[in-house]
Amino acid sequence: MEVISIINNENYLEEYIRLCCLEWGKPKTEEEMHLYIENKKNKIKKEDKVISVLGLINNDTLLGFISLFKYDGDERQDLTPWYATMYVRKEYRGKGYSKILHDAILNEAHKLGYNKVYLKTDLVNYYEKFGAKYIEQLNNGEKLYYFELNNML
Repeated sequence: MEVISIINNENYLEEYIRLCCLEWGKPKTEEEMHLYIENKKNKIKKEDKVISVLGLINNDTLLGFISLFKYDGDERQDLTPWYATMYVRKEYRGKGYSKILHDAILNEAHKLGYNKVYLKTDLVNYYEKFGAKYIEQLNNGEKLYYFELNNML
């Protein structure tokens, strides 16, 4: 099992986009999905919103992924970077893989020179177990947290 960057890996990048759309997007026909994936791949490669996308791979299977964005939504664009798209496939949940992805993205952010990483979520008592510190409630009802990176190796 390994954590890899998937932005420049065409197969994993397409799978990442498809899974993000299925988890957080609107339903699409297969034709709409194909167009969506092609547009999103081009956008990811041309824009600078996405800092990093890491995938947890086992025997060429993408078990899950996590991203680091420069911004996430319209509120608090004064903060950067943002911890985003934490996802583990249902059949692999409960095995500690989200912790592996969490640690990997924070290490990535630290290597890139960031002191904090921000997160917005509507999950209750989930990210606190990873050390997230509450900041405030956003206008959309989500809670804003941060992870401190200064104590990392």
